[in-house]
Amino acid sequence: MALRSLSLLVSLALCTPLAAGAVEFSAQELARATALQQRLLTLDSHLDTPANFHRDGFDIQQRHDHNALSQVDYPRMVEGALDGGFFAIYTDQGDRSDAAHQHDRDAGLLRLMEIREMLAAHPDTFALARTPADAARIKAAGKRVVYISMENASPLVEDPSLLGFYHLAGLRLLSTVHFANNEFADSATDPKGAEWKGLSPAGKALVDEAVRLGIVIDQSHASDAVFDDLIERMPVPFVLSHSAAKAIFDHPRNLDDVRLARLAKAGGVIQANAYGGYLIDTGKTEARTQAEQALMDRLGGDYDRLGIAQGVALKQGRDALDARYPLRKATLDDFFAHLAHLLQVVGPAHVGIGLDWDGGGGLADLQDVSALPKITAWLLRKGYSEQQIADIWGGNLLRVMQQAQDYAARVPAPATPGT
Repeated sequence: MALRSLSLLVSLALCTPLAAGAVEFSAQELARATALQQRLLTLDSHLDTPANFHRDGFDIQQRHDHNALSQVDYPRMVEGALDGGFFAIYTDQGDRSDAAHQHDRDAGLLRLMEIREMLAAHPDTFALARTPADAARIKAAGKRVVYISMENASPLVEDPSLLGFYHLAGLRLLSTVHFANNEFADSATDPKGAEWKGLSPAGKALVDEAVRLGIVIDQSHASDAVFDDLIERMPVPFVLSHSAAKAIFDHPRNLDDVRLARLAKAGGVIQANAYGGYLIDTGKTEARTQAEQALMDRLGGDYDRLGIAQGVALKQGRDALDARYPLRKATLDDFFAHLAHLLQVVGPAHVGIGLDWDGGGGLADLQDVSALPKITAWLLRKGYSEQQIADIWGGNLLRVMQQAQDYAARVPAPATPGT
């Protein structure tokens, strides 16, 4: 056999969704796990689903299977016993010009409006949550829980005082930065490296104001130096809404064991992520990247403007690319390696679930929210109690939110000028 043919076969084997020895669960285990989730409060801390709300043809009340754009909708939430979570206002990082700051300001407000419009359109199935207690109340009413989060604070650069408006509109979780540095903080993944060596002066002021309002801070995507600043600066715990363990895969988006221990000591929580590129080395090549861009160009070139029907064509195109430019696909085995390590290092009181649905998350054998009972089945198999599982599936995160809101209630409002 020619060496090139052998390499191709090896690569194809690496991207086989269910390799030999992959974790599997019996129908009985999955039924038990589903029944448990239906009793517990099951929340995911990072849902990029609002990115779909504007798409032509998307209806959160309808099922959108086999679609590269959609992993979360009401029917699949019901099937996977997902009660809800944090629906993200995500804004891509612009070039930081004045025009970009104004664009980001407007984009954030539009995304917030889209979330609120979805809630207004479906009052029988979704409801806004503002406090930790709201989640159980909404679940008891037979509805799905919608907390609002912001991924990347770039919409606030033009006017940081907008944070107060967002809070009034329901914002309860805030991250400072995304893939690249901004005016508030250094990113973990900016190829230019550190600009502020942590939080900038504006970032420190933003964090302080969020704490005053009772908004939980999310460290995911920020640099290790930002983590260190938050540990030193914050009087309340913070979270990482979708991150993983650096000891399992050395990626700058993941957290090392020393910082994990500091996070737990401070009362914080890390929410385990299912974005394959943060769990394993996928072996992605430049040729694959170029082929993906060519596929997007054929579909119109702008991911944000794709209609939901084009998501089917996008999935089919990516499947075809897998045969030509194979990638290793992260599986539940890889995810459980990270989850097990996090649980071992910090314990079940400081771990949660934030899988990055509709934002690149998902695994070869966990492709949408309908499959979530597999995670609960694994936790049961490993011997975690129902209370510990309840904590992992939302209790820990809501505890941090309660601490943030309790602290804010004790802090006096700033004095009004002239009084």
